[in-house]
Amino acid sequence: MTSNGLSWISIVRLGLVQTALGAIVVLTTSTINRVMIVELAMPAMLPGALVAIHYMIQILRPRWGHGSDVGGRRAPWIIGGMAILALGATMAAGATAWMEVQTMAGVGLSLVAFILIGIGVGASGTSLLALLAAEVAPERRAAAATIVWLMMIAGMAVTAATAGSFLDPFTTTRLIVVTATVATMAIALTSLAVLGIESKARAGGAAAPVKPQEELAFMTALRDVWNDPKARRFGIFVFVSMLAFSAQDLILEPFAGLVFGLTPGESTRLSGVQHSGVLLGMILVAIAGSTRVGRQIASLRTWTAGGCVASAVALFILVAGGYIGPGFPLKPAVFFLGFSNGIFAVAAIGSMMGLAGDGPQGREGIRMGFWGAAQAIAFGLGGFVGTAGVDLARAIVGSPAIAYTSVFAAEALMFLLAAFLAARLDHAPQDQSSQLARGRSLAAGATGR
Repeated sequence: MTSNGLSWISIVRLGLVQTALGAIVVLTTSTINRVMIVELAMPAMLPGALVAIHYMIQILRPRWGHGSDVGGRRAPWIIGGMAILALGATMAAGATAWMEVQTMAGVGLSLVAFILIGIGVGASGTSLLALLAAEVAPERRAAAATIVWLMMIAGMAVTAATAGSFLDPFTTTRLIVVTATVATMAIALTSLAVLGIESKARAGGAAAPVKPQEELAFMTALRDVWNDPKARRFGIFVFVSMLAFSAQDLILEPFAGLVFGLTPGESTRLSGVQHSGVLLGMILVAIAGSTRVGRQIASLRTWTAGGCVASAVALFILVAGGYIGPGFPLKPAVFFLGFSNGIFAVAAIGSMMGLAGDGPQGREGIRMGFWGAAQAIAFGLGGFVGTAGVDLARAIVGSPAIAYTSVFAAEALMFLLAAFLAARLDHAPQDQSSQLARGRSLAAGATGR
C-alpha cells in the first residue's frame, strides 16, 4: 500500500456499496417487517425471529472473509454477496405476498429468504471492510469509517422515502416490484463502485494478493486470529459494546412513552434527536482522526474508550431521569446519548480497520469476519436482551420507570466494561498470529515452495 492508500474518491466509491446494502436492508427490516405485522396481521415475533436469523447466520463471516483472503480479490465477494442479498430480499417480498394465500408456505420461504439475506450482508460487508482495511492509509481510517457509515444511512433514508412513494396504494405485487427494482439497482451500483478499484490500488503499490503457497486452511487461519491477544480482546470488546449499543434500540421510545407520556409522534421525533447526535459524534471523530493535531490529542482507541465512557454516563443520566419523571430534560439527554454512541461507533470501526490492516498481510478478511461475527451475534441478541430485561424487571417490581432504568443501568455497566477492554488493547502481548504468519512465510521461502 502506498503512503496515501486509496484516494478520497475511491473511498466514496466503496461507500456506494454500503449505500446499496442500506437500500436493500431497510426494505427487509422495516418495510417487509411492517407489512407482515400491519397489513397481514402476523404476530410481531415472526419478523423479529426472521431478523434475528439474518444476524445469527452472520456467525459465518470469518469463513467468507477467509475466502476473499485466499482468493486474493475482494470485488467478486462484494458483488456476489450483494447479488445473494438482492435475491434474498426479492424472495422475502414474494414470501410476504404468498403469506396472504398460503401462510405456512410463505413463512417457510421467508425463512430461506432471510438466511440468504444474512449470507449476502455478511459476505459483501466483510469483504468491503477488509478491502478498506488493507488499502486505506491509517490517517484516513476514521474519516473512511464515517463516510461508509453515513452512506449506508443515506441509502436507508433515500430508499425509505422514494420506495415508500411507489408502494402507495399498497399491494403485495407492488412490494415485489419495488423490492426487485431496488435490488437490481443495488447490484448495478455495487458493480460500478468496485470496478477497477483493486487493480488501481495495486498499481499504486498496495498489498499484493495472497500467494497460493501462503494459503492456510480456514480453521488454522481462524485459530491464528484467536491466538492473537489483540484480535481476541478486540472481538470481546466488539461483542460487549455492541450488545450494550443494540439493547437500547427497542426500549428507548417505549421508555419515553410510558415514563414521560410522549405520544408516538413525539417519541419518533425523539429518535430523530438521538440520530442527530450520532451524526455529530461521527463527524467529530472523522475530523479529529483525519488531522495531525487531532491524532496528536487522541488516538482512535482513546476515542473508542472515551465514547464508551460517555455512553455509560448518558445512560446513567437517563436512569436519573426515569426517577425524576416528566420535568426531566429528556431531549438533551437523548441527544448526548446519540452523540456518545456516534463517537464510539466510528472510532471502533476505525480501530477495527487499523487492527485488520496492521495484522498479517492478506489476512484482513478473516480478521474482519471474526469481529463482524461478534458484532452480528451481539446485534441479534441485543434487542431481545433489552426487551426481555424490561419485561422481567416489570414482572418483579411492577414500575415501568424502575424496569427501564434498571436495564439502562445494566447497559451503562456494559459500556464501562467495554471502555476498560478498549483501553487495555494497547497493553496486549505481542501479536502471536503475526509471528505465526511470518514464520510460515519464512519457512515457505526457505523450502522454495
